[in-house]
Amino acid sequence: MNRVIIHNGKGSGVRESFISALILVSRWCKAFVKRNTVLVIAASLAIISSVIVPPDAKYIEYIDYKTLSVLFSTLAVVCALKNIKFFTFTAKKIVKLAGNTKMLALSLIYITFIGSMFIANDMALLTFLPLGYISLSVSGKEKYMARVFILQNIAANLGGMLTPFGNPQNLYLYTKFSIPTGEFMGIMLLPFVLSIILFTVFALFIPSEPVTIENESAALPKGRCAFYLVLFALTLLSVFRILPHYICLAVIFISVLFSDKSALKKVDYPLLLTFVFFFIIAGNVSRIGAVNELLSGLLEKNTLVTSALSCQVISNVPSAILLSEFTSNYKDLLVGVNIGGVGTLISSLASLITFREYTSRVKGKTLSYIALFSLYNFAFLLILLTVMLFA
Repeated sequence: MNRVIIHNGKGSGVRESFISALILVSRWCKAFVKRNTVLVIAASLAIISSVIVPPDAKYIEYIDYKTLSVLFSTLAVVCALKNIKFFTFTAKKIVKLAGNTKMLALSLIYITFIGSMFIANDMALLTFLPLGYISLSVSGKEKYMARVFILQNIAANLGGMLTPFGNPQNLYLYTKFSIPTGEFMGIMLLPFVLSIILFTVFALFIPSEPVTIENESAALPKGRCAFYLVLFALTLLSVFRILPHYICLAVIFISVLFSDKSALKKVDYPLLLTFVFFFIIAGNVSRIGAVNELLSGLLEKNTLVTSALSCQVISNVPSAILLSEFTSNYKDLLVGVNIGGVGTLISSLASLITFREYTSRVKGKTLSYIALFSLYNFAFLLILLTVMLFA
């Protein structure tokens, strides 16, 4: 009898340990999916497409290694600059000039806008949204948080459109179609200028109330700052095809490894992996006859509208990668996937980042945020799309 009791006790302990382990794994999976929703969706779609088009030798050709190389190099240097608080320091210097809520909002929006041109839209938001939160919180102006966050988000999505490295989809299309730099910037100049006018007008509706911000940050480490800015210049040379991307990758990896190993740990590897899955999806879909005919037909009718609307459903980066397989009209495709970054919450990864940042800091106002977000974003999308259709 005692033996049975002891045996059952051990079995119960093992069962409880197993259940506890399952709970921990479940919580980890839930947290991972929440942090990397786009990655999980991309991986799922890649697996589904691989069932339809079984893996073969052509899969190797799907991957755009140059895009991944340049993207990694840029992210590594940006993370190193973030670690020395370069962007926060620079932003606070600018924001310090603001004396009221209207000017503070404009400062935050323009900082995010300019930042997205050089460090990509998602990195600009991760860098400057916290500054917006701190600035509005310490001055007691939280009531403007949603408006400022949404306009920062729009500025990040549209600000990056002018440069090849401002948005991930830009970098991909710039590389895939070998678009000359001057032509690239010429294509995007009109929607870029129009975007500046629009978010400036929207920001002017924020009342002018006295405001103060937190104290300035400590001085930057000049030596490391200069070193990282040189590395950033190398990434630009790689983007503009002056320096081979593999040389840039090797130099930056080794340099950052020895100067700030933690920066390499903070690189957005899920974003890089997401790109790999997007390449697989686009490659497989391009080999499915029925889908090929459908997308080719839609793009032939109107590449601009098709690409902009596609972003509303599957986001701008996968839209750029997928649709580029079915059209040579890179001008309209480029414009479409950039202005298509505004609209729904899923039209851009940057929009999901802003949503996550806002809801994690402001509780109980999710629905009102989504309503205001939709109003602003669809207004921008409608105006930009209408102007570009008749330009």
